[in-house]
Amino acid sequence: MKFISLFNKTPNHKRFSFQPRYYDAAEEERREREERIKREIARERGEATEDVPGYRARIKGSFHSSRKRSKSEGSTKSAALLRLGVLLFVTLFVMAFITWGKPALYILVLIVPLYLYAKLKR
Repeated sequence: MKFISLFNKTPNHKRFSFQPRYYDAAEEERREREERIKREIARERGEATEDVPGYRARIKGSFHSSRKRSKSEGSTKSAALLRLGVLLFVTLFVMAFITWGKPALYILVLIVPLYLYAKLKR
C-alpha cells in the first residue's frame, strides 16, 4: 500500500462525451419557407407587425446604409488625395535633403510656415 495515495487524488482517465447532431438542409429550407409564407399571409390579413421577423434584415440594412453615409465618394477621394500629397511631399523632402543637405531643411522651415499662413488666411 502506498502512503502517498492516501493523501493525493489518483488520476482518472479523461472521458469524452460527444453527441452527434443531425443537420438536414432540406428540412431547414422547408421550415424557413413555411415561416416566410406564414408571415406573408399574416401581413396580407393585417394581423402581424414586422417587429421580430424582420429584425435581422433591418440590422443588415442599417449597417449597409450607415457605411454608405460615412464613406461618401467625395470624402474618400479627398482623403486619398491628401494622403498622396503628404507622401509626395515627404518623398521630395527626403530626396532634397539627401541631395543638398541642410539647405533643404532651411527651405522647409521657410516654406511650410508661409504655406500654412496662406492656407489659414483664407
